[in-house]
Amino acid sequence: MAQLLLVSNEVANGTPAERSLPVLALLPHEIIGAAADTQALTESARVDLVVLDGRADLAGARMMSRLFQSSGSTVPLLLVLMESGLAAVAADWGLSDVVLDTAGPAEFEARIRMLVTAAANDGLISSGGIVIDDAAYSVMLDGVPLDLTYTEFELLKYLVQHPGRVFSREHLLADVWGYDYYGGTRTVDVHVRRLRAKLGTEHESLIGTVRNVGYRFSPDGSGRR
Repeated sequence: MAQLLLVSNEVANGTPAERSLPVLALLPHEIIGAAADTQALTESARVDLVVLDGRADLAGARMMSRLFQSSGSTVPLLLVLMESGLAAVAADWGLSDVVLDTAGPAEFEARIRMLVTAAANDGLISSGGIVIDDAAYSVMLDGVPLDLTYTEFELLKYLVQHPGRVFSREHLLADVWGYDYYGGTRTVDVHVRRLRAKLGTEHESLIGTVRNVGYRFSPDGSGRR
């Protein structure tokens, strides 16, 4: 069950959130309401998703969406609007998704579920027991944190993002170290060796060596040394 904030002028006029948008009352979520003003920003800090009611006031919904965007809020925004309003919606509104007010409970639930799940996983890269939080610059291996240097982190992230793909040392130097790096390919070997040591003997085979080619990340640990 998720916590939803319905931002609507009807709520400001005293209408309960469930009555303002009745379809929400049919869903298994906790719903609170807020008027379309700065108070909604405060309320959004404790919910999983914000539902913007743009049916009667699309311009007001646009103002609120941009307010959320400028505040740096990361809470997903779902705009509810009439079909006539679709032509006005643009990417710079900062919306996560839109849904027509004629949609049924199943469609609302599917969109809410996908947005909440995506937000929960935002910034996380997971494969082979490794979970990388890009925003926090942290790595967990089977629930245990790894102490990596900046370059070790970037190298591991790059490999984990492309499971099974083989990268030459030159390719890794260009994409991880950057084209302005003047060192030789030997530095890639050194960092791979350090990463394997930190992964431990049980997991070192996650980073495999392809002879005469380069390295690849094998989520099943089948990489060859």
